[in-house]
Amino acid sequence: MLQITKPIAFIDLETTGVNLGTDRIVEIAIVKLLPDGSKTVKRKLINPEMPISKTSVEIHGISNEMVKDAPTFAQAAQELKQVLDDCDLAGYNSNRFDIPLLVEEFLRAGVDFDMKGRRMVDVQNIFHKMEQRTLSAAYKFYCGKVLESAHSAEADASATHEVLVAQIERYPELGNTIDSINKFIGEEVVVDFARRFVMQDGVEVFNFGKYKGQSIAEILTKEPQYYDWMMRGDFPQQTKQKLTEIFTRTKLKGLKL
Repeated sequence: MLQITKPIAFIDLETTGVNLGTDRIVEIAIVKLLPDGSKTVKRKLINPEMPISKTSVEIHGISNEMVKDAPTFAQAAQELKQVLDDCDLAGYNSNRFDIPLLVEEFLRAGVDFDMKGRRMVDVQNIFHKMEQRTLSAAYKFYCGKVLESAHSAEADASATHEVLVAQIERYPELGNTIDSINKFIGEEVVVDFARRFVMQDGVEVFNFGKYKGQSIAEILTKEPQYYDWMMRGDFPQQTKQKLTEIFTRTKLKGLKL
């Protein structure tokens, strides 16, 4: 069994699309596991305040009509924050999509969703390291079941929890704590959730474009207009927030020299 000392929330989002900077949540499900073994489930439809693409509707089955009377994320933000307070976070492809998009929504709503001290477990990383499959295949492989209602947020979040428990039982080398699992996965240290910036030998570096692998602070010192270009660009809000933190820190350091 998974041994936890604080609550862990398994999250799954259904969205208008896959762009972290512009797309929105239309459904969120949270399966919250407590240290005593008890479990609670929270599911909520969200009005994204923008059209849901036909491609997305075909995937998750949530239409514009279904969410027109649902609360906006801003209206639901405090309730969701309360559910997630003091929780570690888990999901399937959650480190690259669900958690970054959730953080974006909280930022847009002006709600402080503090990620400090939260550990993240992306079950997809374990699966890809071991078996290279999709969530439905993972559920069948590890749990011996067919995933009914795939792309229903609640079904996917619940299946993800079951898959993690089955992975712990199958692979003793994972251990049964969040720290041991993350140590095994070997997650890279990211600066922003969109992974535009990463840590390399203790230094924040660009992870894209012409300056990939180069120090952000050094580039911004030599070419401050690059900061302006990124701030005007179609980057996620959290990426811009981290860029501003680095830019401000770099300017302050320069003033002290």
